[in-house]
Amino acid sequence: MATTRSRNQSIWRIKPIDIILKQGDETDKSLKRTLGPISITAMGVGAIVGTGIFVLTGIAAANYAGPGLILSFIVAGIASGLAAICYAEFASSVPISGSAYTYSYATLGEIVAWIIGWDLILEYAVGAAAVSIGWAGYFTDLFRGVLGIHIPVALTSTPFSGGIINLPAVIIILLITILLICGTSESSTFNNVVVSIKILVILFFIIIGIGHINPANWHPFLPYGAGGVFRGASIIFFAYIGFDQISTSAEEARNPSRDLPLGIITSLIICTILYISVTAVLTGMVSYTQLNVASPVSHALILIGLNIAGSIISVGALCGLTTVLLVLLYGQSRIFFAMARDGLLPGFFSHIHPRFRTPYLSSILVGIVVALVAGFTPIDIVAELTNIGTLAAFVLVSGAILILRKTQPDLRRKFRVPFVPVVPILSMLASLVLVVSLPLITIGRFIIWLILGLIVYFAYSKRTSHLERDRHVPAPPHDVIT
Repeated sequence: MATTRSRNQSIWRIKPIDIILKQGDETDKSLKRTLGPISITAMGVGAIVGTGIFVLTGIAAANYAGPGLILSFIVAGIASGLAAICYAEFASSVPISGSAYTYSYATLGEIVAWIIGWDLILEYAVGAAAVSIGWAGYFTDLFRGVLGIHIPVALTSTPFSGGIINLPAVIIILLITILLICGTSESSTFNNVVVSIKILVILFFIIIGIGHINPANWHPFLPYGAGGVFRGASIIFFAYIGFDQISTSAEEARNPSRDLPLGIITSLIICTILYISVTAVLTGMVSYTQLNVASPVSHALILIGLNIAGSIISVGALCGLTTVLLVLLYGQSRIFFAMARDGLLPGFFSHIHPRFRTPYLSSILVGIVVALVAGFTPIDIVAELTNIGTLAAFVLVSGAILILRKTQPDLRRKFRVPFVPVVPILSMLASLVLVVSLPLITIGRFIIWLILGLIVYFAYSKRTSHLERDRHVPAPPHDVIT
């Protein structure tokens, strides 16, 4: 009876935190610690500031919230901030690669960890493919507008859009994959430089645009009512996705217990201020009804006759989307690495390059798959899954804080979530509100993806799990008797 009961409960087995921490010290399967607090914060800003600020602000303002999008960013920022505090405690307590996947494995059990890992695979891959297509659009426009070079449609569109392949999207994905394989410190230096350029370009827009604000454009402030604010928040939530990916760098941070919480919270504060400022200036410069375009920031400048400034913004958009791609592909490969190291995915994905000390096989697989999706597949509909996937992870991480406080009250924590259980509960509720604000078809697609993941888990991962292997250690006689 005890044996049968043990097998039934094996999907809920947790991975002890002491084992998780020990893995980070294994020479043959550990990553090189090269990241400091500035690089970690820049990684967060690089991941967060991108598609949201350069693309979604216009679409969300025109179709969902109007000038009230300012409030939408505040709502989404609060939801993200509450979750960020919960992530910060875990990052200081379990400084190992894997993000929400690893945290769930330590607290909620293997089946929940698998679901989160499967969820993050979708989130990062689809997100990276979507961003690369946006990057390709800006790249093509910049070539045509500044250099007068027209890249053939056959090489910039998928077969579903009258082309052959979106070649710029494929090339940028493969180039960033090579950069990530070469080393974390090298890709981090590149990220820091590009993030600096991106921030300067955003500040340039704010400074230029603030002098062209017409307060009449802010009226009516809530053309879609209060409900539009929440619908807008559920759409532009994509703009905040990224701070959670900082926690995937835990095993490559020099002082993860201190620097990860600092990087998570600091990057989120910086980006929230930038988002609110850009949205206020953008909707003040032109009517929100004119912003339903893929490049609203540069479009607004062109509408008021500042064409050169619009080209500068296009360069900033390219920088912004490049850093988002860098961190998405980085996070995806680290999720594969962590799951493979636990036996839930084939073991070769946990192999570390002997020279670069990076999970090169994971990076190669992720890069090739994402490049193929970006080059040949229309993913605009599927991209909404990125939001619901992230929100699901936020709910589970926040719930895990409550569980860990009960099950391991003496765990060493350099950062603690204040006002427990209030903050974790508010975090869960805020994320759930945004989930139900998404289209029902998006929720349905997400459920189908989870069902596919469960099939893979029970057909393969459950029996190859290292915890399953360790479970077959002979039990003491008295356990058999009971």
